[in-house]
Amino acid sequence: MREIDVLVVGAGPGGMSAAQYAARAGYSTLVLDPMGPGGQLLFIDEIENYPGLGKISGYFLSESMENQCKEFGVEIEYDEVKKIEKKDNRFLVTSSYSEIQAKAVIIATGASHRHIGAKGEEEYSGKGVSYCATCDGPFFRGQKVVVVGGGDTALTDAMYLSKLAKDVVIIHRRDSFRAQKALQEKIKTIPNISTVMGKNVVEIKGNGTKVESVLLDDGSEIETNGVFVFIGTVPNSKVVEGLVDVENGFIITDDKMNTSLPGVFACGDVRNTSFRQVVTATGDGAKAAHSADEYSSFISLFLYLPFLYFPKE
Repeated sequence: MREIDVLVVGAGPGGMSAAQYAARAGYSTLVLDPMGPGGQLLFIDEIENYPGLGKISGYFLSESMENQCKEFGVEIEYDEVKKIEKKDNRFLVTSSYSEIQAKAVIIATGASHRHIGAKGEEEYSGKGVSYCATCDGPFFRGQKVVVVGGGDTALTDAMYLSKLAKDVVIIHRRDSFRAQKALQEKIKTIPNISTVMGKNVVEIKGNGTKVESVLLDDGSEIETNGVFVFIGTVPNSKVVEGLVDVENGFIITDDKMNTSLPGVFACGDVRNTSFRQVVTATGDGAKAAHSADEYSSFISLFLYLPFLYFPKE
């Protein structure tokens, strides 16, 4: 069985930040992620609000974080964690390819895209329905697309799509956007972006091979070649079901990233936080690593105490 100090589950910005801090503190650190480094960063065309970097693509920021982790001795492997259980003061972790014993575990598994639930959504997934603008946007160059959502991601990706598509229509179920005011003001200046507010997409229609239109709950129909869905995320917390406390699937932590189970920490989009950004995920990761350090130091002292009070004769 492989033994390490800190296991980080997930290689997004939160996970890589946690790994970097843990390794820098002198702990042997392993990161496991079935998709490899990057997480949601790989789906972001441009980041303009990460302190000190100006405008940078998600891919290059991810690559920079990965390289920095490796400089500190972090091991990053393509592997999926299947089970985590605590035994005495250690954690036994089963992955797709190995068994690992760790002193502390940091959960940084992030979240997945939420689906609308509209008729035709699953049928046309990959045939015009997408959840990643940077992945699929180029396929709709010069065409008309619809963006469903009203948060930061929806507006940011609508702006990216406006550089490729002929027309971009943002459909939001509320009467006002939830996105940052700066983004709301910015889309007003882009001539090929229009909005439809207070409406829901109830059906995605097509000819069997590609999307042709979306039907709204007021009976109106909008012709489109593509539908990009950005209506929030679903936490990837299945691996800790029954192990730590969760709320609506999101892992409950305190401000130090401690979960309900000592020795298990969580950071980034998988935890219960009201604000999810790359910079907040990296901050979470740093805190989680620091708490893992405190926990490991306490456990080491606890195990050493009997020898202080009851020395061998």
